[in-house]
Amino acid sequence: MPTMDVDTSRVVGLDMGLSHLAIDSNGRKVANPRFLKQAQKNLKRKQQALSRTKKGSARRAKARLLVAKAYERVANARNDFQHKLSRQIVDDNQAVIVETLKARNMMKNTCLAKHIGDASWHALMTKLDYKAREQGKHLVKIDPWFASSKTCHVCQHKMDAMPLNVRSWSAPPATHSTTGTSTRR
Repeated sequence: MPTMDVDTSRVVGLDMGLSHLAIDSNGRKVANPRFLKQAQKNLKRKQQALSRTKKGSARRAKARLLVAKAYERVANARNDFQHKLSRQIVDDNQAVIVETLKARNMMKNTCLAKHIGDASWHALMTKLDYKAREQGKHLVKIDPWFASSKTCHVCQHKMDAMPLNVRSWSAPPATHSTTGTSTRR
């Protein structure tokens, strides 16, 4: 399907994160459902039951299937949520602007790897991409090295260094800038 002209009032920018899965340029925050964290207690119990079984036994095969089904349930819930979210975003907008995150490199941080994997940003980007293409809408991917969170969207002032725990900051000439807002504008 050919792409259509873009109405600038129907353009949205998305900032991906862990505390909120996505924050759009309209200020709407999409909560991170954390499907893996919700299922952690159930998974732990089933994995412990699996580890108590004897290798090669029929009970081990059954326990292994129970663990696999629990993981499949988590994956299906995440996939369903992402399909519904991406459909809503693409239907409501003519163009979507997203930051290209290098999740593979970010997952090298052992403290955040499980949470980044649970957020599954890349799968959401893939769903946004194919849904935008099939409707003839635009998906713009911003360079991962463009410091959108460090740049004020009003005056273009760029912060030198900013730790992950800083959610908002003040630019000298501008009144106030929020990390997510700068990314999304």
